[in-house]
Amino acid sequence: MIRAVKLMFAVFVAFFCISPAFAKKPLKIYIMAGQSNMVGTGGISTFDYIGDDPATAPLLKKMLGPDGKPKVCERVWISSLNGKMNQYGGEGYGKLTAGYGVRRTDPTKPDDFIGPEYMFGITMEESYDGPILIIKTAWGGQNLSVDYRSPGSGPYVMNDYQVEILTQKGALEKVRAQKKEATGRNYRYMMDHVRKVLGDIKRVYPDYDPDAGYELSGFVWFQGWNDFSDLTTYPSSYGEKQYDQYSHLLAQFIRDVRKDLKAPELPFVIGVMGQYGNYTPGTFKVVNKSDYRMKLFRKAMAVPAQMEEFKGSVAAVQTAPFREDVLGFIEQKQTKVKNMGRKLSKQLADGPNADGSMTPEQKKAYMDDYKAKILTPEEMALWKRAASIGGFVHYYGSAKFHAQAGKAFAEALLDMGCK
Repeated sequence: MIRAVKLMFAVFVAFFCISPAFAKKPLKIYIMAGQSNMVGTGGISTFDYIGDDPATAPLLKKMLGPDGKPKVCERVWISSLNGKMNQYGGEGYGKLTAGYGVRRTDPTKPDDFIGPEYMFGITMEESYDGPILIIKTAWGGQNLSVDYRSPGSGPYVMNDYQVEILTQKGALEKVRAQKKEATGRNYRYMMDHVRKVLGDIKRVYPDYDPDAGYELSGFVWFQGWNDFSDLTTYPSSYGEKQYDQYSHLLAQFIRDVRKDLKAPELPFVIGVMGQYGNYTPGTFKVVNKSDYRMKLFRKAMAVPAQMEEFKGSVAAVQTAPFREDVLGFIEQKQTKVKNMGRKLSKQLADGPNADGSMTPEQKKAYMDDYKAKILTPEEMALWKRAASIGGFVHYYGSAKFHAQAGKAFAEALLDMGCK
Protein backbone atom coordinates (compact mmCIF):
# COMPACT_ATOMS: atom_id res chain seq x y z
CA MET A 1 0.00 0.00 0.00
CA ILE A 2 2.77 2.40 0.99
CA ARG A 3 4.64 1.50 -2.21
CA ALA A 4 1.55 2.22 -4.28
CA VAL A 5 1.10 5.61 -2.63
CA LYS A 6 4.74 6.48 -3.31
CA LEU A 7 4.33 5.49 -6.94
CA MET A 8 1.25 7.63 -7.34
CA PHE A 9 3.06 10.55 -5.72
CA ALA A 10 6.01 10.14 -8.09
CA VAL A 11 3.68 10.11 -11.09
CA PHE A 12 1.95 13.23 -9.80
CA VAL A 13 5.27 15.04 -9.30
CA ALA A 14 6.43 14.05 -12.77
CA PHE A 15 3.18 15.28 -14.30
CA PHE A 16 3.37 18.50 -12.34
CA CYS A 17 6.88 19.16 -13.61
CA ILE A 18 6.23 18.54 -17.28
CA SER A 19 2.60 19.57 -17.70
CA PRO A 20 2.24 22.59 -20.01
CA ALA A 21 -0.36 23.95 -17.63
CA PHE A 22 2.31 24.36 -14.95
CA ALA A 23 5.44 24.85 -17.07
CA LYS A 24 7.05 28.28 -17.08
CA LYS A 25 6.47 30.08 -20.35
CA PRO A 26 9.00 32.50 -21.83
CA LEU A 27 7.92 36.07 -22.44
CA LYS A 28 7.12 36.60 -26.11
CA ILE A 29 8.26 40.05 -27.25
CA TYR A 30 6.99 41.75 -30.39
CA ILE A 31 8.35 45.03 -31.72
CA MET A 32 6.11 47.37 -33.72
CA ALA A 33 7.52 50.44 -35.46
CA GLY A 34 6.66 53.01 -38.11
CA GLN A 35 5.10 56.41 -38.49
CA SER A 36 1.69 57.96 -37.79
CA ASN A 37 -0.45 55.01 -38.84
CA MET A 38 1.54 52.78 -36.50
CA VAL A 39 0.95 55.38 -33.80
CA GLY A 40 -2.73 55.01 -34.66
CA THR A 41 -5.74 57.33 -35.01
CA GLY A 42 -8.46 54.73 -34.58
CA GLY A 43 -11.04 56.52 -32.45
CA ILE A 44 -12.51 54.58 -29.55
CA SER A 45 -15.65 56.55 -30.40
CA THR A 46 -15.86 54.51 -33.64
CA PHE A 47 -15.77 51.06 -31.96
CA ASP A 48 -19.50 50.50 -32.32
CA TYR A 49 -19.21 50.91 -36.09
CA ILE A 50 -17.06 47.78 -36.18
CA GLY A 51 -20.09 45.83 -35.01
CA ASP A 52 -22.25 47.09 -37.87
CA ASP A 53 -20.43 44.86 -40.35
CA PRO A 54 -21.04 41.10 -39.94
CA ALA A 55 -17.50 40.49 -41.20
CA THR A 56 -15.91 42.54 -38.40
CA ALA A 57 -18.48 42.23 -35.62
CA PRO A 58 -16.52 39.29 -34.11
CA LEU A 59 -13.53 41.63 -33.72
CA LEU A 60 -15.59 44.05 -31.66
CA LYS A 61 -16.61 41.25 -29.30
CA LYS A 62 -12.95 40.50 -28.69
CA MET A 63 -12.15 44.17 -28.15
CA LEU A 64 -14.76 44.68 -25.44
CA GLY A 65 -14.82 43.34 -21.92
CA PRO A 66 -17.88 42.00 -20.07
CA ASP A 67 -18.73 45.55 -19.00
CA GLY A 68 -18.88 46.72 -22.62
CA LYS A 69 -15.75 48.83 -22.23
CA PRO A 70 -12.44 48.27 -24.09
CA LYS A 71 -10.86 45.04 -22.95
CA VAL A 72 -7.79 45.07 -20.72
CA CYS A 73 -5.50 42.18 -21.66
CA GLU A 74 -4.36 40.15 -18.66
CA ARG A 75 -1.28 38.60 -20.27
CA VAL A 76 -0.22 41.32 -22.69
CA TRP A 77 1.76 44.37 -21.66
CA ILE A 78 3.00 47.23 -23.77
CA SER A 79 5.67 49.89 -23.76
CA SER A 80 4.80 52.57 -26.30
CA LEU A 81 7.26 55.32 -27.17
CA ASN A 82 5.76 58.22 -29.05
CA GLY A 83 6.70 61.86 -29.41
CA LYS A 84 6.30 64.85 -31.65
CA MET A 85 8.11 64.92 -34.96
CA ASN A 86 11.90 64.71 -34.53
CA GLN A 87 11.63 64.34 -30.76
CA TYR A 88 12.33 61.19 -28.74
CA GLY A 89 9.08 61.63 -26.84
CA GLY A 90 7.65 59.89 -23.81
CA GLU A 91 6.72 56.35 -22.85
CA GLY A 92 3.37 54.95 -21.89
CA TYR A 93 3.28 51.44 -20.49
CA GLY A 94 1.05 48.95 -18.73
CA LYS A 95 -1.39 46.21 -19.56
CA LEU A 96 -2.53 46.44 -23.16
CA THR A 97 -5.88 48.14 -23.63
CA ALA A 98 -7.36 50.86 -25.82
CA GLY A 99 -5.61 54.21 -25.55
CA TYR A 100 -2.12 53.40 -26.82
CA GLY A 101 -2.74 55.11 -30.14
CA VAL A 102 -1.96 58.78 -30.73
CA ARG A 103 -1.65 60.73 -27.50
CA ARG A 104 -2.30 64.32 -28.42
CA THR A 105 -1.29 66.08 -25.20
CA ASP A 106 1.01 63.79 -23.22
CA PRO A 107 2.54 60.59 -24.69
CA THR A 108 2.69 59.06 -21.22
CA LYS A 109 -1.07 59.33 -20.63
CA PRO A 110 -3.90 57.42 -22.37
CA ASP A 111 -5.97 59.08 -25.06
CA ASP A 112 -9.02 58.05 -27.04
CA PHE A 113 -7.33 56.18 -29.90
CA ILE A 114 -5.89 52.83 -30.87
CA GLY A 115 -3.32 51.75 -33.42
CA PRO A 116 -2.68 48.27 -34.85
CA GLU A 117 -1.18 47.20 -31.49
CA TYR A 118 -4.57 46.65 -29.83
CA MET A 119 -6.04 43.89 -31.99
CA PHE A 120 -2.51 42.61 -32.63
CA GLY A 121 -2.05 41.98 -28.93
CA ILE A 122 -5.51 40.48 -28.49
CA THR A 123 -4.85 38.07 -31.37
CA MET A 124 -1.49 37.05 -29.96
CA GLU A 125 -2.98 36.50 -26.51
CA GLU A 126 -5.43 34.04 -28.05
CA SER A 127 -2.62 32.10 -29.69
CA TYR A 128 -0.23 31.81 -26.75
CA ASP A 129 -0.96 30.95 -23.14
CA GLY A 130 2.13 32.65 -21.76
CA PRO A 131 3.07 36.31 -21.20
CA ILE A 132 3.46 38.78 -24.07
CA LEU A 133 5.12 42.17 -24.32
CA ILE A 134 4.73 44.66 -27.17
CA ILE A 135 7.38 47.35 -27.64
CA LYS A 136 6.03 50.03 -29.95
CA THR A 137 8.04 52.99 -31.26
CA ALA A 138 6.39 55.28 -33.80
CA TRP A 139 6.45 58.93 -34.81
CA GLY A 140 4.39 60.82 -37.34
CA GLY A 141 5.98 62.31 -40.43
CA GLN A 142 9.10 60.14 -40.53
CA ASN A 143 10.63 58.54 -43.61
CA LEU A 144 12.87 55.55 -44.24
CA SER A 145 15.24 57.39 -46.57
CA VAL A 146 16.46 59.69 -43.76
CA ASP A 147 14.82 59.40 -40.33
CA TYR A 148 14.64 55.61 -40.06
CA ARG A 149 17.64 55.02 -42.30
CA SER A 150 19.56 52.11 -40.82
CA PRO A 151 23.38 51.99 -40.47
CA GLY A 152 23.95 49.55 -43.32
CA SER A 153 22.42 51.97 -45.84
CA GLY A 154 25.18 54.48 -45.22
CA PRO A 155 24.79 58.27 -45.43
CA TYR A 156 21.96 59.95 -47.30
CA VAL A 157 23.22 60.98 -50.74
CA MET A 158 21.31 63.47 -52.86
CA ASN A 159 20.55 62.59 -56.45
CA ASP A 160 21.28 64.87 -59.39
CA TYR A 161 17.70 66.18 -59.49
CA GLN A 162 17.87 67.31 -55.86
CA VAL A 163 21.26 68.93 -56.31
CA GLU A 164 19.97 70.86 -59.32
CA ILE A 165 16.77 72.24 -57.79
CA LEU A 166 18.33 73.00 -54.41
CA THR A 167 21.25 74.77 -56.06
CA GLN A 168 18.79 76.93 -58.00
CA LYS A 169 17.09 77.82 -54.71
CA GLY A 170 20.41 78.49 -52.96
CA ALA A 171 19.50 75.91 -50.31
CA LEU A 172 21.77 72.99 -51.19
CA GLU A 173 24.19 73.17 -48.27
CA LYS A 174 21.46 73.98 -45.76
CA VAL A 175 19.33 71.01 -46.75
CA ARG A 176 22.37 68.75 -47.00
CA ALA A 177 23.30 69.63 -43.41
CA GLN A 178 19.73 69.05 -42.22
CA LYS A 179 19.59 65.62 -43.77
CA LYS A 180 22.99 64.68 -42.39
CA GLU A 181 21.83 65.58 -38.88
CA ALA A 182 18.52 63.73 -39.26
CA THR A 183 19.87 60.58 -40.91
CA GLY A 184 19.17 57.53 -38.76
CA ARG A 185 17.76 59.56 -35.87
CA ASN A 186 14.56 57.58 -35.46
CA TYR A 187 16.30 54.29 -36.05
CA ARG A 188 18.52 55.13 -33.09
CA TYR A 189 15.52 56.26 -31.02
CA MET A 190 13.83 52.95 -31.79
CA MET A 191 16.83 50.82 -30.92
CA ASP A 192 17.63 52.80 -27.79
CA HIS A 193 14.12 52.27 -26.49
CA VAL A 194 14.02 48.57 -27.32
CA ARG A 195 17.30 48.08 -25.47
CA LYS A 196 16.03 50.14 -22.54
CA VAL A 197 12.97 47.90 -22.18
CA LEU A 198 14.95 44.68 -22.61
CA GLY A 199 17.46 45.89 -20.04
CA ASP A 200 14.80 46.13 -17.32
CA ILE A 201 11.73 44.20 -18.35
CA LYS A 202 10.27 44.17 -14.84
CA ARG A 203 9.88 47.94 -15.02
CA VAL A 204 7.29 47.47 -17.74
CA TYR A 205 6.12 43.90 -17.03
CA PRO A 206 6.28 43.47 -13.23
CA ASP A 207 5.59 39.73 -13.32
CA TYR A 208 8.46 38.95 -15.66
CA ASP A 209 10.26 35.74 -14.67
CA PRO A 210 13.98 35.90 -15.57
CA ASP A 211 14.23 32.13 -15.16
CA ALA A 212 11.69 31.64 -17.95
CA GLY A 213 13.43 34.29 -20.04
CA TYR A 214 12.15 36.01 -23.16
CA GLU A 215 12.04 35.45 -26.90
CA LEU A 216 12.15 38.15 -29.58
CA SER A 217 9.26 36.75 -31.57
CA GLY A 218 8.49 39.23 -34.33
CA PHE A 219 8.78 42.73 -35.79
CA VAL A 220 6.00 44.69 -37.52
CA TRP A 221 6.77 47.66 -39.78
CA PHE A 222 3.96 50.03 -40.85
CA GLN A 223 5.28 53.15 -42.53
CA GLY A 224 5.66 54.76 -45.93
CA TRP A 225 3.61 57.89 -46.54
CA ASN A 226 6.49 60.35 -46.29
CA ASP A 227 8.66 58.34 -48.68
CA PHE A 228 5.75 57.93 -51.08
CA SER A 229 5.21 61.71 -51.06
CA ASP A 230 8.88 62.65 -51.43
CA LEU A 231 9.20 63.39 -55.14
CA THR A 232 12.76 64.67 -54.82
CA THR A 233 14.31 61.59 -53.22
CA TYR A 234 12.09 59.47 -55.47
CA PRO A 235 11.60 61.59 -58.62
CA SER A 236 8.93 60.65 -61.15
CA SER A 237 11.58 60.74 -63.88
CA TYR A 238 12.69 57.30 -62.66
CA GLY A 239 9.53 55.84 -64.19
CA GLU A 240 8.58 52.37 -63.01
CA LYS A 241 11.76 52.28 -60.90
CA GLN A 242 10.71 55.40 -58.99
CA TYR A 243 10.58 53.67 -55.61
CA ASP A 244 13.18 50.95 -56.11
CA GLN A 245 15.42 52.66 -53.58
CA TYR A 246 12.76 52.17 -50.90
CA SER A 247 12.95 48.41 -51.47
CA HIS A 248 16.72 48.47 -50.95
CA LEU A 249 16.43 50.63 -47.84
CA LEU A 250 13.77 48.39 -46.32
CA ALA A 251 15.73 45.21 -47.02
CA GLN A 252 18.78 46.74 -45.32
CA PHE A 253 16.59 47.94 -42.44
CA ILE A 254 15.53 44.33 -41.84
CA ARG A 255 19.14 43.14 -41.91
CA ASP A 256 20.26 45.85 -39.50
CA VAL A 257 17.39 45.32 -37.06
CA ARG A 258 18.23 41.62 -36.90
CA LYS A 259 21.94 42.35 -36.49
CA ASP A 260 21.51 44.99 -33.80
CA LEU A 261 19.08 42.84 -31.82
CA LYS A 262 21.23 39.74 -32.30
CA ALA A 263 18.21 37.96 -33.75
CA PRO A 264 19.29 36.79 -37.24
CA GLU A 265 16.02 34.99 -37.98
CA LEU A 266 13.63 37.52 -36.41
CA PRO A 267 10.29 37.20 -38.30
CA PHE A 268 9.36 40.48 -39.96
CA VAL A 269 6.00 41.77 -41.22
CA ILE A 270 5.71 44.69 -43.63
CA GLY A 271 2.38 46.48 -43.48
CA VAL A 272 1.86 47.66 -47.06
CA MET A 273 0.16 51.05 -47.27
CA GLY A 274 -3.56 50.97 -47.98
CA GLN A 275 -4.46 54.56 -48.86
CA TYR A 276 -6.49 54.62 -52.08
CA GLY A 277 -7.88 51.20 -51.19
CA ASN A 278 -8.69 49.33 -54.36
CA TYR A 279 -8.56 52.57 -56.40
CA THR A 280 -12.34 53.01 -56.64
CA PRO A 281 -13.00 56.24 -58.58
CA GLY A 282 -14.56 59.02 -56.53
CA THR A 283 -13.05 57.90 -53.22
CA PHE A 284 -9.86 59.94 -53.39
CA LYS A 285 -8.21 62.91 -55.06
CA VAL A 286 -5.41 62.33 -57.57
CA VAL A 287 -2.39 64.64 -57.28
CA ASN A 288 0.70 64.22 -59.48
CA LYS A 289 -0.48 60.79 -60.65
CA SER A 290 -0.67 59.70 -57.02
CA ASP A 291 -2.87 56.68 -57.75
CA TYR A 292 -0.32 55.33 -60.23
CA ARG A 293 2.54 56.12 -57.87
CA MET A 294 0.77 54.30 -55.05
CA LYS A 295 0.72 51.14 -57.15
CA LEU A 296 4.47 51.47 -57.68
CA PHE A 297 5.09 52.16 -54.01
CA ARG A 298 3.05 49.22 -52.76
CA LYS A 299 5.01 46.99 -55.09
CA ALA A 300 8.29 48.39 -53.76
CA MET A 301 7.22 47.86 -50.15
CA ALA A 302 6.53 44.18 -50.76
CA VAL A 303 9.83 43.42 -52.52
CA PRO A 304 11.77 42.23 -49.41
CA ALA A 305 9.15 39.53 -48.78
CA GLN A 306 9.96 38.11 -52.22
CA MET A 307 13.74 38.06 -51.77
CA GLU A 308 15.40 34.66 -51.44
CA GLU A 309 17.39 35.64 -48.34
CA PHE A 310 14.15 36.47 -46.50
CA LYS A 311 12.12 33.52 -47.73
CA GLY A 312 9.81 32.28 -44.99
CA SER A 313 10.81 34.96 -42.49
CA VAL A 314 9.47 38.18 -44.06
CA ALA A 315 5.84 38.71 -45.06
CA ALA A 316 4.05 41.63 -46.72
CA VAL A 317 0.49 42.32 -45.57
CA GLN A 318 -1.75 44.39 -47.83
CA THR A 319 -3.88 46.83 -45.82
CA ALA A 320 -5.81 48.23 -48.80
CA PRO A 321 -8.76 45.84 -48.23
CA PHE A 322 -9.33 47.45 -44.82
CA ARG A 323 -9.71 50.97 -46.20
CA GLU A 324 -13.42 51.68 -46.77
CA ASP A 325 -14.68 53.23 -50.00
CA VAL A 326 -17.81 54.58 -48.31
CA LEU A 327 -15.71 56.87 -46.11
CA GLY A 328 -13.70 57.96 -49.15
CA PHE A 329 -16.90 58.92 -50.97
CA ILE A 330 -18.12 60.96 -48.02
CA GLU A 331 -14.78 62.68 -47.54
CA GLN A 332 -14.73 63.76 -51.18
CA LYS A 333 -18.17 65.30 -50.71
CA GLN A 334 -16.97 67.05 -47.56
CA THR A 335 -14.02 68.42 -49.52
CA LYS A 336 -16.43 69.81 -52.09
CA VAL A 337 -18.34 71.60 -49.33
CA LYS A 338 -15.10 72.98 -47.83
CA ASN A 339 -14.01 74.27 -51.24
CA MET A 340 -17.29 76.09 -51.65
CA GLY A 341 -16.85 77.65 -48.21
CA ARG A 342 -13.40 78.83 -49.27
CA LYS A 343 -14.77 80.40 -52.44
CA LEU A 344 -17.43 82.12 -50.39
CA SER A 345 -15.14 83.55 -47.73
CA LYS A 346 -12.41 84.67 -50.14
CA GLN A 347 -14.84 86.12 -52.66
CA LEU A 348 -13.31 84.10 -55.48
CA ALA A 349 -14.41 84.94 -58.99
CA ASP A 350 -15.98 81.52 -59.58
CA GLY A 351 -17.87 81.61 -56.27
CA PRO A 352 -21.35 82.85 -55.34
CA ASN A 353 -19.98 85.83 -53.42
CA ALA A 354 -17.61 87.18 -56.06
CA ASP A 355 -18.75 90.78 -55.50
CA GLY A 356 -18.61 90.45 -51.70
CA SER A 357 -22.21 91.56 -51.27
CA MET A 358 -23.42 88.63 -49.15
CA THR A 359 -23.99 89.22 -45.45
CA PRO A 360 -22.73 86.68 -42.84
CA GLU A 361 -26.30 85.44 -42.46
CA GLN A 362 -26.68 84.98 -46.22
CA LYS A 363 -23.36 83.12 -46.45
CA LYS A 364 -24.37 80.78 -43.65
CA ALA A 365 -27.74 80.11 -45.23
CA TYR A 366 -26.10 79.47 -48.60
CA MET A 367 -23.62 76.99 -47.08
CA ASP A 368 -26.31 75.19 -45.10
CA ASP A 369 -28.34 74.74 -48.27
CA TYR A 370 -25.29 73.71 -50.32
CA LYS A 371 -24.18 71.14 -47.76
CA ALA A 372 -27.68 69.66 -47.61
CA LYS A 373 -27.58 69.16 -51.39
CA ILE A 374 -24.17 67.47 -51.32
CA LEU A 375 -24.33 65.35 -48.15
CA THR A 376 -27.32 63.32 -47.06
CA PRO A 377 -28.27 63.05 -43.36
CA GLU A 378 -27.43 59.33 -43.57
CA GLU A 379 -23.92 60.08 -44.82
CA MET A 380 -23.29 62.63 -42.11
CA ALA A 381 -24.52 60.18 -39.44
CA LEU A 382 -22.34 57.40 -40.82
CA TRP A 383 -19.28 59.66 -40.83
CA LYS A 384 -19.88 60.64 -37.21
CA ARG A 385 -20.14 56.97 -36.24
CA ALA A 386 -17.26 55.63 -38.34
CA ALA A 387 -14.58 58.34 -38.50
CA SER A 388 -12.59 60.41 -36.04
CA ILE A 389 -9.34 62.27 -36.81
CA GLY A 390 -6.67 62.23 -39.49
CA GLY A 391 -8.60 62.16 -42.75
CA PHE A 392 -7.55 60.29 -45.88
CA VAL A 393 -3.89 59.74 -44.98
CA HIS A 394 -4.86 58.20 -41.63
CA TYR A 395 -7.71 56.01 -42.84
CA TYR A 396 -10.25 58.52 -41.51
CA GLY A 397 -9.41 57.68 -37.90
CA SER A 398 -11.36 54.46 -38.21
CA ALA A 399 -10.79 51.91 -35.44
CA LYS A 400 -12.23 49.36 -37.84
CA PHE A 401 -9.20 49.81 -40.10
CA HIS A 402 -6.67 49.62 -37.27
CA ALA A 403 -8.31 46.55 -35.73
CA GLN A 404 -8.28 44.65 -39.02
CA ALA A 405 -4.70 45.69 -39.76
CA GLY A 406 -3.49 44.64 -36.31
CA LYS A 407 -5.17 41.26 -36.60
CA ALA A 408 -3.69 40.71 -40.08
CA PHE A 409 -0.19 41.60 -38.87
CA ALA A 410 -0.48 39.10 -36.01
CA GLU A 411 -1.82 36.36 -38.27
CA ALA A 412 1.05 36.89 -40.72
CA LEU A 413 3.54 36.29 -37.92
CA LEU A 414 1.61 33.26 -36.71
CA ASP A 415 1.60 31.87 -40.23
CA MET A 416 5.40 32.08 -40.16
CA GLY A 417 5.40 29.88 -37.09
CA CYS A 418 5.70 32.60 -34.43
CA LYS A 419 3.55 30.82 -31.86
